[in-house]
Amino acid sequence: LQWSSPPDAIERFKSQEIWFAPPQFYELCRLCNFSSLRELHKFSAGRALEGCERWMPVMLTASDGYIQLLPGDELYPEDPDYTGEKKIIMSTDKKVEDLMRESSVFHRIVIKSINHLAVYINIQAKYKHMNPVMINSDCSDHNSRL
Repeated sequence: LQWSSPPDAIERFKSQEIWFAPPQFYELCRLCNFSSLRELHKFSAGRALEGCERWMPVMLTASDGYIQLLPGDELYPEDPDYTGEKKIIMSTDKKVEDLMRESSVFHRIVIKSINHLAVYINIQAKYKHMNPVMINSDCSDHNSRL
């Protein structure tokens, strides 16, 4: 067990010292918006009464990877299968790069392999939430302020 700041944890993920599931990677990218715990606390206290939204990622299988689609993404289904009862499978023969090039409204996590994740978002977060810093796990250059 070791304490790490969000950027440090992401760097350790990139070097394959540790692993995070895509939702945790996404949240670490959101935490990279804050330079201190005090700043995070101030933000949370200020937006606590704004509300929240429950959502589920929808997996799109491409020929060379996966995309977890999130609400607001132009490929996110209107009626997502939250329970798995409908057994809807979203897949395409296209490559991830082609799907990215053909799209213009993003809220997604691109998964090329277990340690190669990237967050893409260009929509406004609801309820005054903070969007994640867009980080590609195979590139050390990111915009974290920590």
